[in-house]
Amino acid sequence: MANGGPVEHGYPHLDMVRASITALYRRLSYDTVHTFAASVAPADVAFADGDDLYLGAQRVARELVRHYRLPDARMIISFREMTHAANVELAAGPEYFIELNDRFRVHRRDIGAALAHEVMHVYLHRLGLSFPRTPDTEILTDTAATYLGAGWLLLDAYREDDASLQKFGYLTPEEFGYVLAKRALVFGEDPSVWFTSPQAYTAYTKGMATARGDERQPPLTAAGWAGRRRYAKDRRHAQDPHAPVPRPGVPYTFTPDGRSPLRVSFPCPTCHQRIRVPVRGRVRARCTLCGTVLECDT
Repeated sequence: MANGGPVEHGYPHLDMVRASITALYRRLSYDTVHTFAASVAPADVAFADGDDLYLGAQRVARELVRHYRLPDARMIISFREMTHAANVELAAGPEYFIELNDRFRVHRRDIGAALAHEVMHVYLHRLGLSFPRTPDTEILTDTAATYLGAGWLLLDAYREDDASLQKFGYLTPEEFGYVLAKRALVFGEDPSVWFTSPQAYTAYTKGMATARGDERQPPLTAAGWAGRRRYAKDRRHAQDPHAPVPRPGVPYTFTPDGRSPLRVSFPCPTCHQRIRVPVRGRVRARCTLCGTVLECDT
């Protein structure tokens, strides 16, 4: 939790965010991911100043449990002084103990954001889904909460102005915006109408631009002129065994396939699983993980 301290910007965790989206599709399946087509509604996690602190926190936690489809999980909420926004004890269940930072006694409207992350920890724990490194698992947790419809709360809790500076979660604001945009492109949902923070809206628009860029990378036919020209040059190099190795930074790679034609692999713009197709001009490819149909010019 950044509270008065510096807020990191940009996309330093983008590779891990994309790996997290792929891991979600692999563990949950396309059908299960699409059961989360509707996000948590603002009214369901709203916290009025007149609400009882503990009863209100339990109500918001129950709504997130319902959203994540954890019907037999019970969240026990308490408050104490701590450095982080919140902490959850991952036991066997069905009861899970969540501690929230004492600051939420006053800043109650942000309780939903903290619980969105912690209840997602429980969801992933039950799935057995994690990464070997703890920081990477935290990025997975933020990404999963956002992609499955509750993470807009985490981005909306981001405020950076003359009066206050606050951010929750392990992703940067732009990375939260990127995951929200990826979700919006799949489900046709516009989360920006729920933002109360103007900085959250700015981060979302930047994230959307980056997400749109994923859909315009060669060999996709939507790639721009510059990308198509670079791709054609790299393809010529790949067909010449004496040519230098193409420069790094491009999302596609060329590989020979024995006596068969050259093949190119590239990430699916939806789930980021790599797709491998022959280099033979216009090709229609279907991602086996998320079902996205891609028009390519290889």
